Amino acid sequence: MALRNIVTLPEPVLRRKARKVTEFTKDFEKLVDDMVETMREAPGVGLAAPQIGISERVIVVEYGDEEDEEAPKKLYVVANPEITSASEQIVSGIEACLSVPGLVGEVERYYGVTVKGLNRKGKPVKIKVQGWLARIFQHEMDHLDGVVYTDRATEVWSPREGEEIPAD
Repeated sequence: MALRNIVTLPEPVLRRKARKVTEFTKDFEKLVDDMVETMREAPGVGLAAPQIGISERVIVVEYGDEEDEEAPKKLYVVANPEITSASEQIVSGIEACLSVPGLVGEVERYYGVTVKGLNRKGKPVKIKVQGWLARIFQHEMDHLDGVVYTDRATEVWSPREGEEIPAD
């Protein structure tokens, strides 16, 4: 495993639609491992391959239970993710991003989504998530289409000193 550099705006790869993952080789496994290590070191709660300069449709997300901070975090690896259903409820929340340092923004997202894709071995997965975890998935999936949260934000600002927002 190796740490990768996280690219920031205006890096062009962040604005491109990423290509589908078609081969689940040792190189892909290494990419996933590097993404997980990079996300944890940053520290962040999610990372999309374009954020490390790789134009492939793969995300990693690691987040624990919102109500139980002592519960272990769960790691998700999804290649070629797609939202297959979304809640009618839209919620507003504050987001930050490792690729947009120094800013936070208010973004409206679906409260819950069902995501289908492939795991790190290329096997189908279906994941139902709600709340903050659903927000993280939507944020990371946007990166695969060249969208950053500031494109969707109703307001963007520099956080006050000491204001902590988990970065996706």
